[in-house]
Amino acid sequence: MNKISDDILYKVEKPARYTGGELNSFNKDKKAVEIRFAFCFPDVYEVGMSHLGTKILYYTLNKREDTFCERAFAPWPDMEKQMREHNIPMYTLETKDSLKEFDFVGFTLQYEMSYTNILNMLDMAGIPIRASERKEEDPIVICGGPCAYNPEPLYDIAEIFAIGEGEEQLNYLMDLYKKCKKNGLNKKEFLRKAAGSRGIYVPSLYEVSYKEDGTIREFKPKYEDVPRVVHKALVRNFEEVDFPDKLLVPYGEIVHDRVTIETFRGCTRGCRFCQAGMVYRPVREKTTDKLMEQVDKLLKATGYEEVSLISLSICDYSDIQRLIRSIIEKYNDKKVGVSLPSIRIDSFSVDLINEIQKVRKTGLTFAPEAGSQRMRDIINKGVTEENLMDSVSNAFKSGWSTIKLYFMIGLPYETMKDVAGIADLGQKVVSEYYKVPKEVRKKGLKVTLSTSIFVPKPFTPFQWAAQDRMETVREKIKTLRSSIKSKQISYNWHETPVSYMEAVIARGDRKLCDVIIKAFQKGAKFDGWGEYFNFDIWLEAMKECGVEGDFYTFRERDYDEVLPWDFIDIGVSKEFLIKENEKAKKAEVTPDCRLGCANCGMNSRENFKEGACFENAIFN
Repeated sequence: MNKISDDILYKVEKPARYTGGELNSFNKDKKAVEIRFAFCFPDVYEVGMSHLGTKILYYTLNKREDTFCERAFAPWPDMEKQMREHNIPMYTLETKDSLKEFDFVGFTLQYEMSYTNILNMLDMAGIPIRASERKEEDPIVICGGPCAYNPEPLYDIAEIFAIGEGEEQLNYLMDLYKKCKKNGLNKKEFLRKAAGSRGIYVPSLYEVSYKEDGTIREFKPKYEDVPRVVHKALVRNFEEVDFPDKLLVPYGEIVHDRVTIETFRGCTRGCRFCQAGMVYRPVREKTTDKLMEQVDKLLKATGYEEVSLISLSICDYSDIQRLIRSIIEKYNDKKVGVSLPSIRIDSFSVDLINEIQKVRKTGLTFAPEAGSQRMRDIINKGVTEENLMDSVSNAFKSGWSTIKLYFMIGLPYETMKDVAGIADLGQKVVSEYYKVPKEVRKKGLKVTLSTSIFVPKPFTPFQWAAQDRMETVREKIKTLRSSIKSKQISYNWHETPVSYMEAVIARGDRKLCDVIIKAFQKGAKFDGWGEYFNFDIWLEAMKECGVEGDFYTFRERDYDEVLPWDFIDIGVSKEFLIKENEKAKKAEVTPDCRLGCANCGMNSRENFKEGACFENAIFN
């Protein structure tokens, strides 16, 4: 192949995206390994390199002496143009070899609107886009990640979907592949054996039939030895699960350029809009001692001066105060800062934030999600207006003057009054600022309200709900904008059909696969980036494939309808999700799991978790 040359890199934006050779990257003898795995992130380098899951699986696979895992990221259009003009196939950063030369090409599915980038990366490598058209010598394409919980829109793109947590699952799959290879089995025989593994879905081994109204009549395996239900893979010992002792350090700036530590996995809050809160159950924590050990290794191996503590709800980590104080005290002389993602209003601790600010000032962001108490109860957010006012008041008294608040609009059962409540809440935050004495508060108040458009996702209580129509969303945004009176409040919003397409794909079935391929063939790529998304392309693709997008978005589903993802068992029962949707209609709240089991099903099945759902958690 033509290797990448300096004269090409001079012509593109951010050439460091394409060079590789970063600190802590792996460099193995490719002839000395039995399995070559290309781990692909279908977005630009700086987005993919900020994703912790990518770093964990890259490390996990490279710990194996028999496997060399390399990385590939979607080239920005300027680089793609150069690569196509110079006949340079899609390559990995470690060896610059084409993806076509690998045993496995794996994609992480983080966002539905990145799917056309998957097709583009395969096409640039000369790998047939459709799994059904690949030959024995072509790589096996495997997809995982949160969007893989509805694999059907990509059913003829990937041979394998890894459902659930990949650290142990991928090791098992590599062992099986090596064994099959040794025994002379072909690709189809390997896929048939893989289908019996926990969390492995091989779509070619299943068939779907439809009713006249377009809904699914039946989803079933083609063979008796293929499981009817795919149970998600689950890391049972989270304390000892593989975690990198060194992280890749990029040459260029990335989105999250710091040491990232996963404190715990799962969430007990039960927000009804949140897919991650359902599919990542049960909660498993690492002990503070284990986390401190990981922080120490990573700071030494990377030279970073900031530690980001992440989880779905970081302040719910049961030993959060001790963990933060331990990091700050231990690395105080090195000025190592600690950052937290957006904070739940009811978890906000001024003492905690002030502790963090001793080293480095970070942004203060809260996510009330909805403007009225009725809506917060409908989505089971579990926070009150009083929680928010207490939090911002304490923040203002502690010297903060810039607050960001995140909301969603288009939520199920939402009214215009609920939307206007977002502006009211913003105004109350402003009023809270002026209640603080002048000599105490800091000058320059700025309150930023941001709204995103709600997209119903599989495996949530709202998976049956209709999405708001685009004209309704525009009206709500207009109402909210006109309701904001204070000059100290700024409003950021997204008014785009991207959310419509995201909803079509998120709850799509196998018919969407042809649509995604057709859209790609018409030029769709980087659909999650506003400057490249072209709605007309998608409308044309759906029309040419005979697919009605509104069928997947604006239609409320019956509980007895067969959903495209019903064959996957995440541990949370369908009965629980139905009960939660019914409670949402009545604005009834379900308490946090830590206050008492809500019987979601996770800890009552012998194939998931026995006993308590809170591994290593400390309760006072």
